[in-house]
Amino acid sequence: MMKRAGQKVVAGTEAPGTSQTRKKQKTSLHGSGFGESDPCTSMDWGSLPHHVILRVFQFLTLVDRARASSVCRRWNEVFHIPDLWRRFEFELSQPATSYLKSTHPDLIQQIIKRHADHLQYVSFKVDSSTESAEAACDILSQLVNCSIKTLGLISTAKPSFMNVSKAHFASALTVVFVNSKSLSSIKIDDTPLDDPSLKVLVANNSDTLKLLKMSSCPHVSPAGILCVADQCHGLKELALNYYILSDELLLALSSEKHVDLEHLRIDVVSENPGQVQFHTIKKQSWDALVRHSPKVNIVMYFFLYEDEFDAFFREETPVTHLYFGRAVSKAMLGRIGMNCPRLIELVVCANGLQPLDDELIQIAERCKNLTAMGLGECEVTCRGFIEFVKMCGGRLTQLSIMEEVLIPDSDYSLDRLHLEVSKHLGRMWFPDMMPTW
Repeated sequence: MMKRAGQKVVAGTEAPGTSQTRKKQKTSLHGSGFGESDPCTSMDWGSLPHHVILRVFQFLTLVDRARASSVCRRWNEVFHIPDLWRRFEFELSQPATSYLKSTHPDLIQQIIKRHADHLQYVSFKVDSSTESAEAACDILSQLVNCSIKTLGLISTAKPSFMNVSKAHFASALTVVFVNSKSLSSIKIDDTPLDDPSLKVLVANNSDTLKLLKMSSCPHVSPAGILCVADQCHGLKELALNYYILSDELLLALSSEKHVDLEHLRIDVVSENPGQVQFHTIKKQSWDALVRHSPKVNIVMYFFLYEDEFDAFFREETPVTHLYFGRAVSKAMLGRIGMNCPRLIELVVCANGLQPLDDELIQIAERCKNLTAMGLGECEVTCRGFIEFVKMCGGRLTQLSIMEEVLIPDSDYSLDRLHLEVSKHLGRMWFPDMMPTW
């Protein structure tokens, strides 16, 4: 017998009401305020339906997937369901040179051994090292039983695939191109892809290929890409460098047997000023493409020096989206206003110290489809900018202008500017403090 707080309690017995109190405490710990049990504590996770576990697994990294597969037999069964391996990204990197977490080699071998014939949507993300790119090629060479539909080779930094020998790279791609026979989408920028590889691609996948993105592939010639356009009549999206764009290619994409092209993306790049002579595409060729595919988006990314623009926009050009990554002259912007009536989006990262009022007003007047504008290191007077916005009106759904671009004048201060612009746009608008494009 013990004394506790002035009460006598006999060992092995409970004070009155204690049993009921403990039951209430138990209920409060494991139940809701309504006396219902918490599903998290009563659920048997091993009895979840396969489709639910599969959905959970699809959000996990490969390593976490592998760990989860050891929870129970049912989860391990789901780990090997073919649907889980339709879409997969291999990450390959060298620990000393990359922040990427590389896919473990043992897991890669397990995937190839048990799930190679299930893979359909495959991408490789590699760091800048040649070793990682070669490892990606080695894996591609083993995918002999795949029916891959999409293939992506992504380099987080150069040189990566460009340092792999052409023979090794071509051999790896040939395995995929020959055995898949149903490729619909290929993204292989910055690689040693060449014309013979493209011919193998066309010979085995001409009926299914819809997207081909191959910018910065210096071993591909205009003849190589023309072969693709001539044979792959279902092609809807094409991304390439300007040096392999030709009148013949545009005419091939405009033939009666070819489906309507939806997107044509063109990189116009110069690494060393004055060393590249850019050719001019004829107006008739552009016109043929637009007649055949009237809704095509023609997107051009320019990374040129000011004295290298001579070949562009001398005649009407049906470009819809323009991005200038380096300085572009007032004269060039004037030509765009005169000769780009289909323009939808214009981004100018730099221009100089001369106000662009006249050029912007001309663009607003002649480019009736313009809905997006971005200006960086340029100069525009507040009055000229308001006139531009007034002419465009509410169709400007995106307007990203750096604050330092705008020059206050006798008519408008920056405070008054945002009110006027907001009125013409029909929504609140402020200039940006940082570029958003």
